[in-house]
Amino acid sequence: MSQRTLVLLKPDAVARGLIGEIVGRVERKAGWRIVAMELRTLDRATLETHYAEHVGRPFYEPLLDFMASGPSVALVVEGERVIEGLRALAGPTDPIAAAPGSIRGDFGTIVRENLIHASDSEESADRELKIFFPGLV
Repeated sequence: MSQRTLVLLKPDAVARGLIGEIVGRVERKAGWRIVAMELRTLDRATLETHYAEHVGRPFYEPLLDFMASGPSVALVVEGERVIEGLRALAGPTDPIAAAPGSIRGDFGTIVRENLIHASDSEESADRELKIFFPGLV
């Protein structure tokens, strides 16, 4: 079944010049296609909406500060099992636990600045796409 998902290349990925490498990995996956992509610096209101489930956790404020620290690339990716597939391509949040070949396994350095966000379920993808690309849903 074809799905759509949100992918964010976080400020560390942009600052380190990894946009092309990461986008290339997505584009090379057979059956997936990028249907929207935008470089933007995320405002606090958008980030608060996106990360609302983490309010009150110790990492919430540092996460918002990091995500607002520079430009990010927001993408909409479409394809068969793309939600599950992009999560696997990204790898676990902890780059030490991420397998070689995954984005975080190959390029990650610390847990908080972990290069990429990919929606974790169809429900999350639907909610997140409405936040970042309301004209597409």
